Amino acid sequence: MMKIQEPCRPWQIVHMDWVTGLPPGGDRSYNAGLVIVDRLSKKPIFLPCHKDDKAMDTALLIWNRVVEWTGIFTNIISDRDYTFTSALWTNLHQLLGAELSFSTDYHPQSDALQLAYKTSIHASTNQTPAILEEGWSPKLPPDSLRKDLIEIHPKAASFKGILDKSRKNAVRCMEDSFAYAKEKCDKSQETPDFKVGDLVLVSTTSFNNIKG
Repeated sequence: MMKIQEPCRPWQIVHMDWVTGLPPGGDRSYNAGLVIVDRLSKKPIFLPCHKDDKAMDTALLIWNRVVEWTGIFTNIISDRDYTFTSALWTNLHQLLGAELSFSTDYHPQSDALQLAYKTSIHASTNQTPAILEEGWSPKLPPDSLRKDLIEIHPKAASFKGILDKSRKNAVRCMEDSFAYAKEKCDKSQETPDFKVGDLVLVSTTSFNNIKG
């Protein structure tokens, strides 16, 4: 059982899943739903979409509806095939790097303005709106290069301290939960000692393509 990296901030690592087979609905006849769950807080985001959406369609959907509130993820966990996930990741970063060159399928000016405003330090408070309102600031690409911290208002610092403790406790609980699940899984999945020439029984329960 492989261990998954645990996050240290909200929306750093997300799980993505698609719900398909839904009846068409809405002005665009949506027939699927994209579910994005923050690995730390478990907060979900539900977005209507189409089951045949390509990677760029999904990247645009995330950019238009999610990024301005969560910042950029550093890791996406999904059951979709590697090709789709890789293309989604590439397209999302292309949107970030060339946000002002797109003007038809999404709204880079308003989205970039909101994200920049939320994560910019204001003279009257010496802090960003995101920190004062939510206790954290959405992750932007340049932030990964910044290691310096700034002074914040005592009340904001106290509130952020409570949030930080809660998040650290959540990470510890997730690690404990994984350790327990791994122990149970490893005990029930002992490596068989097969040798060349041994006869084995094979279950066909999961072979959906076998008829008769």
